[in-house]
Amino acid sequence: MLIDKSLMAERRPERHAPEPEHAHVRGPLRPDHLLSVRRRNAVRLRSHMFRGIDLLLVLTATLVSVIRTFDRSPFDTTLAQAAPFIIGAFVLARCVRSLGLYGFGRSESFANHVLRIVVASLVGGGCAIAVTAMVADGPSVAAITIWAIRCAVGIVALHVVWGSFVRHWRHTGWLTPNVVIVGATAYAEDLIRTTLARRDLHLLGIFDDRRERSPLSLLGVPVLGDVAALRDHKITPYVDLIVVAVDITATLRIRQINQQLSVLPNNVTLIVDSESDGSRGASLKQLADAPLAPLNGAVDRDRRAFAKRVQDLVISIPLTIVLSPLLAAIAIAVRLDSPGPVMFRQRRHGFNNEEIVVWKFRSMRRETTDARSEQQVTANDARVTRVGRFLRMTSLDELPQLLNVISGEMSLVGPRPHAIGMKTGSVESARLVGEYAHRHRIKPGMTGWAAIHGSRGPLEDAAAVSRRVSLDIEYIERQSFWTDLWIMLRTVPSMLGDRGVVR
Repeated sequence: MLIDKSLMAERRPERHAPEPEHAHVRGPLRPDHLLSVRRRNAVRLRSHMFRGIDLLLVLTATLVSVIRTFDRSPFDTTLAQAAPFIIGAFVLARCVRSLGLYGFGRSESFANHVLRIVVASLVGGGCAIAVTAMVADGPSVAAITIWAIRCAVGIVALHVVWGSFVRHWRHTGWLTPNVVIVGATAYAEDLIRTTLARRDLHLLGIFDDRRERSPLSLLGVPVLGDVAALRDHKITPYVDLIVVAVDITATLRIRQINQQLSVLPNNVTLIVDSESDGSRGASLKQLADAPLAPLNGAVDRDRRAFAKRVQDLVISIPLTIVLSPLLAAIAIAVRLDSPGPVMFRQRRHGFNNEEIVVWKFRSMRRETTDARSEQQVTANDARVTRVGRFLRMTSLDELPQLLNVISGEMSLVGPRPHAIGMKTGSVESARLVGEYAHRHRIKPGMTGWAAIHGSRGPLEDAAAVSRRVSLDIEYIERQSFWTDLWIMLRTVPSMLGDRGVVR
């Protein structure tokens, strides 16, 4: 939480003269084009890709140095002889990571960046030289020096490219955090004033829990509604962070706001005012100055998300190619079985409540297609075609979602995406469980923890919705590379074992 120790009694902002209509709608800090959190996270995670390419360069330079130093194949070189290069490469790679060279902060000079690369190369080279002193028939100091120079020059060249990408992404808004403020207070007004001077955050709007007492806007940033309105607002898929800008001493108010915001998948933080512009600037710098995914510290959701994306691409692309004859055969069968399009598109909830279009093979008659799942499928449902019944029973109708996985809208494993407005009985499913939106804190999947534990198909009552949400949240908390592999391996046996499930 971004909390300043210098607390003051809560103040209400002065009411300003009404802004021009266009300013009230957009505000001075809202981008022309909103980009979803999912799409911008895909850019943030490229810091891991940068590091992977840097590691490949270091390994290549190490292999070349081993070959040239000993003038023979690396397979004919003993491990002891190659050990100085190997240990030096490991130390160099660790130093580049630990020195924060993948953050590309806004205020960082390129000279400072290059200096840290040189330091990392010197440390790696120094360790290699130290190991050489303990190894008989090892590489010379000159050979290690050449290796360190190659690595340093190569990494600097690559980071010139990485830096140009980051600058472009910042310029286009891909790396600028989108923020909404809760509380039309003087604290929010001071935060907006400081942000207007810095221009490194997008403030999309303000929501106030005391709407009847709030102005139409603060310094041109529009007040879009109360906290309840934020829960259902279409802007939430684009919001990186919700900032609660109220007095920290107003504990009851903060508790009530947090309770209302707890149903959202978005991150929430608390920031209060300070007498010092420097303190406010430091808080904003914490929000805006390190947009790329961090590589240091314990395993976090950014690294898990990157590993999950790599896993999705490595598996889904070859799988789509291998299954292409089956996909073609299913498409022909659907077309011959009943008139209408082969594919069925449905708008569903994705990551962070983003609306995505999910692809399936059409399994119902064209005139009875239910795009909003207002009437869930029942046993012997007359709307389902003959081919569709087989496809739904075997889940083959879901195979086109491999395209959603490749595009990054879905993952192979995750909570199943539900149709927007899907109803359980006569009530919208999302209204039945307070934690429903928490299942959107990760990308939806083709299969998932709930699916292999029997929670598949229609949700007949509130208890079924609650059980699925509980299983989805359990998966989010325990998600890992190996958990995903286990779920994928369990998916087919689980589907064969619950043939009685209505789909």
